[in-house]
Amino acid sequence: MSALPRSLPDAHPSATLAEFASTLQFDDIPAAVVRRAEDLLLDTLGSILAGAGSRAVQTIGRYASTMGPAQGPAEVLIDRRGTTPLFAAMVNAAAAHVVEQDDVHNGSVFHPAAVVFPPALAVAQALGASGRDLLTASVAGYEVGIRAGEYLGRSHYKIFHTTGTVGTLAAAVTVGRLLGLDPARMLHALGSAGTQAAGLWEFLRDAADSKQLHTAKAAADGLTAAYLAQDGFTGAQRILEGKQGMAAGMSTDADPSRLTDRLGERWALAETSFKFHASCRHTHPAADALLALMRDHGLKADDLAEVDAQVHQGAIDVLGPVVNPTTVHQSKFSMGTVLALIAREGRAGLAEFDAALHDAEVARLRERVRMSFDAEVDEAYPQRWIGKVSVRTTDGRILSARVDEPKGDPGNTLSRGEIEDKAMRLGTYAGAATEAEMRALIDQVWRLAELPRVGRLLPT
Repeated sequence: MSALPRSLPDAHPSATLAEFASTLQFDDIPAAVVRRAEDLLLDTLGSILAGAGSRAVQTIGRYASTMGPAQGPAEVLIDRRGTTPLFAAMVNAAAAHVVEQDDVHNGSVFHPAAVVFPPALAVAQALGASGRDLLTASVAGYEVGIRAGEYLGRSHYKIFHTTGTVGTLAAAVTVGRLLGLDPARMLHALGSAGTQAAGLWEFLRDAADSKQLHTAKAAADGLTAAYLAQDGFTGAQRILEGKQGMAAGMSTDADPSRLTDRLGERWALAETSFKFHASCRHTHPAADALLALMRDHGLKADDLAEVDAQVHQGAIDVLGPVVNPTTVHQSKFSMGTVLALIAREGRAGLAEFDAALHDAEVARLRERVRMSFDAEVDEAYPQRWIGKVSVRTTDGRILSARVDEPKGDPGNTLSRGEIEDKAMRLGTYAGAATEAEMRALIDQVWRLAELPRVGRLLPT
């Protein structure tokens, strides 16, 4: 291994993040944050298993089988085979994001779990790391990734899928911590990760599969950056804030103060939300508001003549192109489809989306939904995701409702029992695991901090 300086001469933001990630210890992390990390891990494992049957995930899985070894220490959860950490992280990350049930951090508009836990698990299994090591590395990945997303701001998210871009940084930090990179090498890992960061929203217009490639590549490329840095490979020292770094090319409203905001005191992981509905997070506030309105006024789907979802500009940017969804995945980015399911079924879960794509009644209800820009909602976003809807009923009434914290947000979070129930539904959804296997998996996650070595999660 080639020699690199161990000390960082300048305390610029990228270096500060590298120092934090390199030196974070399990005992530095508050117990409540560790518990939340366990909750998020279980939530993610359920999402991975639920994504096992996805055509896009299966394609990436076959690619990994073709390019990677047939055996290895890291577990591909969707088919239980072993391979290298690179390909296990790639496939598991693709699966984690496809059913739209993985977590989201509001302020960064970033889904950390899909790009943090797959490489964390794969590398921990390969190294024989402890459960505490896995949790510590995952917290480091969350803290750096979330801050990078907040730093790049709303202008970045308008064009770039933040989970694909800053997700590469988060994955690099996660793996780097498991590898024991010193601050200098961790900074090189960030540099190599940032230069690979990519992910564009254009895929939504065509119902393309790119979103799964975004998480797959973020996990794999971040892992690559960390392993290269371990062996002396160098990367840009100011990849985030440099004159030709990520913000320079990917943002017009970057806020450098967000990068190191109360680092080590404010635990951004604890701010992360669980997704209650199986759809794009931008639909959730309006879905919760419509659900409350229909419950409070005793309405049925047939009572709705028009529905107006009052949203922030980010929702319009992402959801606006999806007018007539042609795949189940694209329908999860259709405000009309989501609110149609809420109106008719009272929920927008995996089974409801599967049945809705060619449902004529859902299509008719979808046509009654529109989105409109709301200044209050937009001003609060992304720190707060307010939900507001107005409806005109078939008998001429104008009704409205709002929610200030959608279900799953930290102030309206899921209990451990609800997380277990969700994981059980997700894990058994595509037949990737049995109920008995999911019960054993749940128990293993709750005991993770006690495990001296992270092994396989599912029987072969």
